[in-house]
Amino acid sequence: MQNQPRRAQFPSRPEGSRPNVTGAVGMQEPAGRQRARRQSLFTQTVIWVTGLICLSFLLATLAQAWSNSQLMQRVQASQQQMQQLQQHHDALAQAEKYYNNPFVVESEARQQLGYVRPGEHAVIVLSSNDSQPHHSSKHSTPPQQQGFWQAWWNLFFSG
Repeated sequence: MQNQPRRAQFPSRPEGSRPNVTGAVGMQEPAGRQRARRQSLFTQTVIWVTGLICLSFLLATLAQAWSNSQLMQRVQASQQQMQQLQQHHDALAQAEKYYNNPFVVESEARQQLGYVRPGEHAVIVLSSNDSQPHHSSKHSTPPQQQGFWQAWWNLFFSG
């Protein structure tokens, strides 16, 4: 005897048949199987299409969120840059106000550029412990039309 699997003594269905619902209703097995297969294929297709649509919506939402995040970062960077430029503008406006004062302009011209008013003589004092010269001016009466050499003579030898 060959080794064959044992079968039940009282089979509930005839040999060679497969259990399915359509056989119990009285439909022919091949037509029922085809319909079941068609319905199963349609159901799987609907599920896959629905899944792909949901996935595309999810990816679109994530892309939009990322884009919004990038835009917000750019807006914040632009706002910071605008704040810095506004502060710089305010500082320049303050400097403009400061330098529009004629007393400040005169003081700056005297201290930094060494300018003197007509009739004044510039005196530069050099000291051993000071490395920068100090400018000072002495008021005097405007000189009468003198020659060039006479002005130098008076500058150095008059008191």
